[in-house]
Amino acid sequence: MPLTLAAAGETNIIKGIDGTAETKRFLENLGFKEGCSVTVINSMCGSLIVGLHEDMVAVSQDMAARIIV
Repeated sequence: MPLTLAAAGETNIIKGIDGTAETKRFLENLGFKEGCSVTVINSMCGSLIVGLHEDMVAVSQDMAARIIV
């Protein structure tokens, strides 16, 4: 399922990233890599705030929809 459907506070494992090579590279450079755990912290103002590698990262709903968990 896309990360946008994950509940706040729920930790998931990234299974893949959909999109172009450029999109995949962009998300991987932010730390979104297959096998990593990601926790949705909050969804606000069209963005998702997620916990990733002990950091918090904001991604747009469009980008979050490409992250498959």
